[in-house]
Amino acid sequence: MAALSSSLLLLFAAHFLTTSFSLELNFYRDSCPRAELIVKEVVQKHCQKDPSVPAGLIRLHFHDCFIKGCDASVLVDSTDYNIAEKEAPPNLTLRAFDVIDDIKAEVEKECRGVVSCADILALAARDGVALSGGEAYPLPTGRRDGTVSLMEDAHFPGPSFSVQAALSAFQTINLDLVDLTTLLGAHSIGLCHCGFFIDRLYNFRGSGLADPHIDPGLLDTLRHKCPFEVVEIKNVSKDPKVFMNQAAAASSSPFTLNTSFYRGLLDYRAVLRLDQNLAFTDFTSRLAASYVDDPKLFLAQFSKSMIKLGSVGVLTGRDGEIRSNCRSINDGT
Repeated sequence: MAALSSSLLLLFAAHFLTTSFSLELNFYRDSCPRAELIVKEVVQKHCQKDPSVPAGLIRLHFHDCFIKGCDASVLVDSTDYNIAEKEAPPNLTLRAFDVIDDIKAEVEKECRGVVSCADILALAARDGVALSGGEAYPLPTGRRDGTVSLMEDAHFPGPSFSVQAALSAFQTINLDLVDLTTLLGAHSIGLCHCGFFIDRLYNFRGSGLADPHIDPGLLDTLRHKCPFEVVEIKNVSKDPKVFMNQAAAASSSPFTLNTSFYRGLLDYRAVLRLDQNLAFTDFTSRLAASYVDDPKLFLAQFSKSMIKLGSVGVLTGRDGEIRSNCRSINDGT
């Protein structure tokens, strides 16, 4: 493994000091002992049918936690009186809602009104990580569900952000540069709509040309899969998709959480501009290289960053509620 600089080690040290004491391991040990097993079984069943499900669960969890904390607000459907988070443009390509619905239904059969949708989503994402080749990390639980979900609250770092702009957004939820670089490693699995990066292929920064920092071979591949005409597509369901990790796709392992993503971005083969930007700052490029040199370091840190993400803005105790249906607030508003 390449030696990490003293500054990198210091940032790691500061990172590890940040913990949350509001949640606890095995929170449902008495109230619903089989809860975590049920979550795992349902996620496994869905993954057997669709290996891209883990990527969907991880993204769904991230989009939930980034807005008002991990309170399952992203799962709420809109009503005649409220337009919910999931209707915001960045959330229109979210999926795996059906997985959460199935888990909730099974858990409710076992112990009605006990397990929160927020915990179900966090646990499902954890199990998705493990099923993709990551670690089955111990996840504290005890989250409660939020009672507010507003489309106008849903703002996220975009796929074309600079590292600094993305970091500023991450810092608003107490995540740091280690978390940013590491959690983007989730892009080693899953799919991406062409609309998220089409500008890199044809009109980068209004130049009428492709992004100069993209491998020519990758450019040809992506242009073939994302013809210029998709620029005009407004319906995301008709927007073509490609594997996020083109290096892994070429080796028939696009659903395995590994460090090929970092190898790809160092070779200018990242699909998203934000991912590629990791190669252009000193700290993030060195961290990416260290993950390539030591894949176990990446998997261990990915677990730590997911635990930290899952602790953002949680509701506990008497705050929030335990929804009977993950798609609606209990009072129906």
